[in-house]
Amino acid sequence: MILTGGCNCGEVRYEIDGAPLRTGLCHCATCRKQSGSAFSFFAIWPRARVTLSGELACWQARAGGERFCPRCGSQLFCWEEGSDEIEVKLGTLDAPPSALVPSYELWTIRRENWLAPQQGAEQHAKDQPTPED
Repeated sequence: MILTGGCNCGEVRYEIDGAPLRTGLCHCATCRKQSGSAFSFFAIWPRARVTLSGELACWQARAGGERFCPRCGSQLFCWEEGSDEIEVKLGTLDAPPSALVPSYELWTIRRENWLAPQQGAEQHAKDQPTPED
């Protein structure tokens, strides 16, 4: 599976080779403000499977930097320096991400009451537990 995507103005492009490691929804305040919507839809891939082109700017909102196009402002990625994983905002794919189904939801305490939990997805009141938890 090869997926392609990019920002609104076309200055930043990317290509992804293979299926994601995991796919999620986040209802936290940062994701709401960043996406301009009620939640963020994203997937995590091994960093080595994602090829990027174009200039990115970074905003440090949480652990890891939020990467966006400095020309049009499209939010595209998040990763921590040195990490081997990259979070891709699925709304930036060229084709609708219909085949990518959330396997978990984060910050469900902030989910709108008119949004039902995703069937079959793990539910986490806040962040997903780490192996140390």
